[in-house]
Amino acid sequence: MRHIPLRRRVAAACTGVVAVGALTLAGLTGSATAAPEPRATPASAPDAALLRAMERDLGLTPAEARQRIAGEAAATDIAATLKQRLGGSFAGARVTGDGATLIVATTDPAERRTITAAGARAERADHGLAELEAAKAGLDAAAGRRAPEGVPLWYVDTTASRVVLQATDRAAADRFAAAGVDRALVKVVRASEEPRTYADLRGGDAYYMNGSGRCSVGFPVKRGASQAGFVTAGHCGTVGTTTTGVNQQAQGTFQGSTFPGRDYAWVATNANWTPRNLVNGYGNADVTVAGSTQALVGASICRSGSTTGWRCGTVQQLNTSVTYPQGTVSGVTRTSVCAEPGDSGGSFISGNQAQGMTSGGSGNCSQGGTTYFQPLAPALSAYGLTLVTGNDGGGPGPTDPPTEPGGTWAAGTAYAVGATVTYGGTTYRCLQAHTAQAGWQPPNTPSLWQRV
Repeated sequence: MRHIPLRRRVAAACTGVVAVGALTLAGLTGSATAAPEPRATPASAPDAALLRAMERDLGLTPAEARQRIAGEAAATDIAATLKQRLGGSFAGARVTGDGATLIVATTDPAERRTITAAGARAERADHGLAELEAAKAGLDAAAGRRAPEGVPLWYVDTTASRVVLQATDRAAADRFAAAGVDRALVKVVRASEEPRTYADLRGGDAYYMNGSGRCSVGFPVKRGASQAGFVTAGHCGTVGTTTTGVNQQAQGTFQGSTFPGRDYAWVATNANWTPRNLVNGYGNADVTVAGSTQALVGASICRSGSTTGWRCGTVQQLNTSVTYPQGTVSGVTRTSVCAEPGDSGGSFISGNQAQGMTSGGSGNCSQGGTTYFQPLAPALSAYGLTLVTGNDGGGPGPTDPPTEPGGTWAAGTAYAVGATVTYGGTTYRCLQAHTAQAGWQPPNTPSLWQRV
C-alpha cells in the first residue's frame, strides 16, 4: 500500500443527557474510593459553528448535537471514576454511536455490579486495558527500531479486547507481532487505509513554513508568563523553520519538533500575535476552548483546518500507531473525520475540550476518510507549555462568557432532586442529583433543572 506524503504535494452542559444523563452522577458519590479531580473546565453551551458542523457531518439537529455533547461529557467523568475503582480489571470505556450509553468493560465478572450501579452498561473482556497497552508499547518499541513494511496501522481496540494490526502483508504482520508480544493479544485484519501526513493565533488558521508549504495552527499556548505561540504537527516543520501567518506577515519560529515517533511541534510567535482561546469557525462564530479533557471512544469530535474548515465525525480508537512513508507515529487517535492537505496541525475539539492536532490520514472530504490526530497533552508536557483557555490569552475574546447574572445557584454545590435555586431572576427545580460545575447553569442544562 502506498502512503502519500502530503507535505511534499502541498509544498509543491447537560442539555438533555438522555441515557448518559441517567448514568446519574449522584450514583458515583459517597464511595470510599476517591473520585478523580472534577472537570477543570466548564461544560458550557456549545458554539453555533460546531453545532452546524455536527448537523452536516453527523446528521444531527442542533438539539441532538447539544444533547450528545452533554451526554458524552457526563460519560467521560463517570468512566474516569470507574477506571480508578476497577483498577487492573478495567478494560476500556466507550459510548454508543448516538452518544447516549456508556459501556465499560472489565475482566472481572464480579465488577459488573459496580459498573451497573454507576449507570453504565457492563461488558466482559478477555484482557485488561493496561495489558493491551503494554503489548502495544512493545510493538511501538519494535517499530522505533524499524518501521514495519506492510503494517500501516495498529491500535488497542477495547471492543475486540485485542491489539489490532491493519496489514497489507499478513506474513509481515505476523513477524512484527512476534517482536516480543504475546500473539494471543494481537488480531490482524486487512488494511483498509492509506495513511499519509496532511502538510500543507487562533486554532485552525493557516500558516506558512519558510514562505512556502502551508499547515494549520493547532491551539494557542504559552510558555512561562509571557512567551506566546501555538502547537501544531511535527511533520510541518523542523526546529528553526520560520513561519508567516494567515495574513502572510512574520509570525514565529519552530522551537521544538518531533516526527516521526510522535507528531507534535510548537512555534514561538512574535509580539504582534496575541493568542486567543478560540478555534476558527470558518464563516461561522469562532469556537471557544475551555479545557482539554480527553474524549471517549465513540464520542463526537470536530476538526478545524485551513483547507476544509469544519468537519466532524467520531473517535474510533485511542492510542493508535500509524506508519507514514516517513516512519511510524505512536499514540495518535483515530477518527472518522475527513481532512485534506493543508489541514495538518489543525485543531481537533470535542464540545469545548481541546483534543489534539491533525496528523494524517486517508481519503478526502469529497468521498470521506479517516484522520489521525496527535493528542495535545504529550505536546504540552514535552515543551512545558500551557493551553490558552478562558481569558489568559491576552484579554477578553469575542466569545468569552458573560458575567453571571446572579441568584442562589452556585458551582461546587451538591443539589438533591427537588432542590430549588434562582438564576437570572428565574426559579429552577433540580431533576437529577448532582454537584454543579461551572458552565452547568440551569438555563444550559434542562436535563438537570426545570424552570418553575
